[in-house]
Amino acid sequence: MSQSAAVLEDRSLLSALDRALLRLESFFALISGIAVFSLMIMAVVSVSGRSLFNRPLPGYVDWVEAAMPLIAFMGIAYVQRSGNHIRMDIVPRFLKGRMLWFTEFLGVVFIFLLMSALVWGSWAHFARSFDWNAPLWSRDSSIDIGIPLWPAKLLVPIAFSLLCLRSILQIWGYSSALLRGSARPIAVPLVQDAAAQAMSEAEQLRDRV
Repeated sequence: MSQSAAVLEDRSLLSALDRALLRLESFFALISGIAVFSLMIMAVVSVSGRSLFNRPLPGYVDWVEAAMPLIAFMGIAYVQRSGNHIRMDIVPRFLKGRMLWFTEFLGVVFIFLLMSALVWGSWAHFARSFDWNAPLWSRDSSIDIGIPLWPAKLLVPIAFSLLCLRSILQIWGYSSALLRGSARPIAVPLVQDAAAQAMSEAEQLRDRV
């Protein structure tokens, strides 16, 4: 299951890199949110046009297809940083100290290896679609209104590469905690219980007042 987590910061190089990458991850997540909102507006326009004027928005399905990488992948590094991905924590929730960090370390290493393979595969998929000599540099397009698909395919390896960078930082953080036996490592998500989560949310609201 997914749980709320906190990420600690300090003045170390790891924490500085974590904060720098977070700015890029937040920008990607913002783009993803704008894409979701835009598709919602397009759905309203399309349904209203069909109902009122018998003229739905042309190419609505094509735009949804092109926007899917924005919705599905652009925010995954941000969620990985905050520890809010859906995960099975039946075993880790009973672990503490080095054993916990070793388990998390192995999980992040697996994520890095998997995403590295997906970066290679998704880039090859983009390369098959992109052609400098083709109209609009595209070898393929959507069925209805002919939107070039290579921009959407390019977003996939970009988003996966960002997740690889986040995984490297978390591997660094977990390995450092594993070697030092730290109870509160830097730049990795620390799962909070309900009381700590409520206190954290209250402090955030107090800071905004």
